[in-house]
This record gives sequence, C-alpha cells and structure tokens, in this order.
Amino acid sequence: MTQDSDTLSVEVWRGDARGGGYVAYAVPRRESQTVLDVVTWIQQHAEPALAYRFACRVGMCGSCAMTVNGAPRWTCRTHVRRVAKAGRLRIAPLRNLPVIRDLAADMAPFFDKWTAAGGTFAPTATRDDPAAEIAPQSPERAAADAGIECINCAVCYAACDTVAMAPDYLGPAALNRAWTLVNDARDGGQAGRLKAVSGDGGCANCHSHQSCADLCPNGLNPTAAIAGLKRRAGRAWLRGGA
Repeated sequence: MTQDSDTLSVEVWRGDARGGGYVAYAVPRRESQTVLDVVTWIQQHAEPALAYRFACRVGMCGSCAMTVNGAPRWTCRTHVRRVAKAGRLRIAPLRNLPVIRDLAADMAPFFDKWTAAGGTFAPTATRDDPAAEIAPQSPERAAADAGIECINCAVCYAACDTVAMAPDYLGPAALNRAWTLVNDARDGGQAGRLKAVSGDGGCANCHSHQSCADLCPNGLNPTAAIAGLKRRAGRAWLRGGA
C-alpha cells in the first residue's frame, strides 16, 4: 500500500469471538477528520460489512469507544491529527470485553459488574414524601458530584490493567458509581453495597495505576473514588459491618 500526505494507512481489526486479524485500508485524509470519520469511510466505501457502534457523534453517548493505536478513546472526539503516527492508525474493539464482531464489543460483562457493585439507587423515601434537602457544599455531596458524569462508555474498563489481569475485578466505572451512592444521603443500600465492593473482585484489587483517570473522556478520577471506597470499607470492617 502506498502512503502519501493525502492518504491514511489504517489497520482495522476484523473478526469475532473465535478470532480474527487486522485488515489494511487506504483512507483519504480530510481536514478536521476524526477516527469515527475514518471508520465510517471504510464502512461506506471499502467494507460494507464492517461492524461498529456509534450514535450521537458529538461526545455525549460514548457508544463509539474503540481502541485507537493502543489506547481506548471516544472515536467521535479523537482527531486523526492528534493520534496518527506517521499517517498510520490501528483500530480495534475495546480491550477487556468479549468481541461480538469487528469493532463491536459485548458490553454485558461491564454492566453486570456495575450491578454487582450495587450501582442501583435504593430509595429511602416515596414520591409522597417531601424532597430531601442536600447541602450542595457538604463533603458528601462534593464527593458524589465528582463522579456522577460517568456515562458508562467503558473506556476506563478497557484501560484498566487490573481488569486484564483479574477478570473478576469489578472495574473503575462500577466502583466509581458505588462511591457516588455511598455519598448519597438519600440512599438506603449502603450495607449491602459496602459488602459487595469489599469482597472478591472489589476495591482492594485496585493497584492505583491511574489509567482510568488518565483516559476518562469526561475527566473523572475513578482511582480517587476507589480510594474512598477502600477507606469507607476499611472503617466498616473495623466496626464489624463488612
């Protein structure tokens, strides 16, 4: 394949859970081109059967996340000029998740762990009760606010080396969600949640590599949330509650 200033050399992973490999494509280079633009061009002009996900195209849904030159990213907000190395791109599905086909990863294990970590709000009031008054400046509210912009794109999960080494690990997104709920005064599921995040595959498995924080497209810091869970779970254990 020839390479010039008007062409990108793009390798795309093709296959399914049984196996596959990279296929090379020559893609025209465009001004302000995103990696999602590149994948879309390949699907429209070179490989109609290419499987991949996208929805909003503006960095709101996270469904277009893929591995780009070794790092998980939202492809709709990743400009080619920032990541292409010598005019070359290698695009793969998200790491640490089963592959459905080509660039589409199976998100079911990710959401199963989100549930296992107690990621569902447990209300303590009914719709007939007055709304709870939560002071916005309280430390608990600040801690919860720091993590609530997670949209479950699984970039942090794909970036996590602990997940790669220990598949039972709940992962950064699930534990970050648990931390936001631990700090929510309205939630009544704390005992079960702390037990869930303290067990096998829980927060103690985090090695604080910071990959989740470094690559989170929304600038969140799941490592800090997990550290908070470790402290809270440790105190609960000392009190005999976890």
